[in-house]
Amino acid sequence: MSCLTDPLTYRFSGEQFMDKTGQSASGTTQGRRKRRWSMILLDLLAMLLVIAGLLYSQRTTLYALFTGSHLPSGTAGTISPKLPQGFHSEIFYSGLSAPRMIAFSPQGTLFVAERSTGSIIALPDPQHTGKAAQKVVVASGLNDPTSLDFYQGALYVGEASQVSRFTLDADLKATNKQVIVPDLPTTGNHVTRTVLIGPDGNLYISIGSSCNVCNEQDQRRASVQVYHIDGSGGRLYAKGLRNAVGMAINPWNKQIWVTNNGRDLMGDDTPPETVYELRDGGDYGWPRCHAGTIVDPQFGGSDGCKGVIAPLVKMQAHSAPLGLAFYNASQFPQQYRGLYVAFHGSWNRNTPTGYKVVFVPLNEQGQVSGPVQDFATGWLQSNGDASGRPVGLAVGPDGALYLSDDKAGEIYRISYSG
Repeated sequence: MSCLTDPLTYRFSGEQFMDKTGQSASGTTQGRRKRRWSMILLDLLAMLLVIAGLLYSQRTTLYALFTGSHLPSGTAGTISPKLPQGFHSEIFYSGLSAPRMIAFSPQGTLFVAERSTGSIIALPDPQHTGKAAQKVVVASGLNDPTSLDFYQGALYVGEASQVSRFTLDADLKATNKQVIVPDLPTTGNHVTRTVLIGPDGNLYISIGSSCNVCNEQDQRRASVQVYHIDGSGGRLYAKGLRNAVGMAINPWNKQIWVTNNGRDLMGDDTPPETVYELRDGGDYGWPRCHAGTIVDPQFGGSDGCKGVIAPLVKMQAHSAPLGLAFYNASQFPQQYRGLYVAFHGSWNRNTPTGYKVVFVPLNEQGQVSGPVQDFATGWLQSNGDASGRPVGLAVGPDGALYLSDDKAGEIYRISYSG
């Protein structure tokens, strides 16, 4: 076999030679160059995607860097909250992993959505000592559970992508899991799902927006949806709620009230955080209007706040109100029977705010009757660090107020002794 014919057959034609397939060597080189550039472009694209992912994951830090905002750091730990005279706090249970919303079962046991482990936890206190006797894993392997409620002997759990229903055995173990509302939207900024069984026996689900401010493609975002108790017949109940994390029934008038997290990037004090009464078909304004009267600079207009329901309560911007609880038990004095709201705390404010529990006075008809006032403080320190982040609130059968802290992994019990 001649070296002139294998692997290349040379045919002199000017300065060109061809391989044995008849393709010019220069053409082969050009093809190789194109492939090489294609590989380089693919590598660059992959690098850009990685960089974009890293930037997105650090968007909070970058925002703080460029705007001078302060995201509190600090070591998580137990504190002794500063409370009004006559009130006392103690640790009901510690060592949890990102406990979010809490609720008492009909039998009086505190249940916790333990987000980081994908579990529902029970903390029984059968001897009424003010401290949980043990930790019972009720259900595990859940998809980012953050809320729960009880109805007619069943436990309802809000997971990121669905709502599940369980029955409980005598040992507080969940059995017979049923996914009654599947395929909830999971992407974007706000991925927690709050469930509440309303006074009408229907299932209400809060679904936050996918963004800070935008026009959503999925109309379930930035809304509260309502379903029959078996998960059927779902429909829009209230819209324009950017992130209504907390939901609770006002025991005086049987209305559903919600906390709502206002948008970012409008300054340290705008727009205020809010509490609303839910109305069927209600429009609460987002993204075009905030807190009932503030027209959005991007999505508003001359009539941006037209037809928008006004909030019942306005609170300091960027406080991040999450759980809320109505107190009408007899242990607390009359002037402290009303609404309690847990502030998770700011991440995008020059001077940090929140990281506390506030009280809103209500009258005998369950209507707001006074300004918001601090109730439990101390998680935010003078140097701007924070040792905890309040999340969930619930009133126990003993008349005490229970609070979860998802940074320190604590459950606080707040009581009144006079």
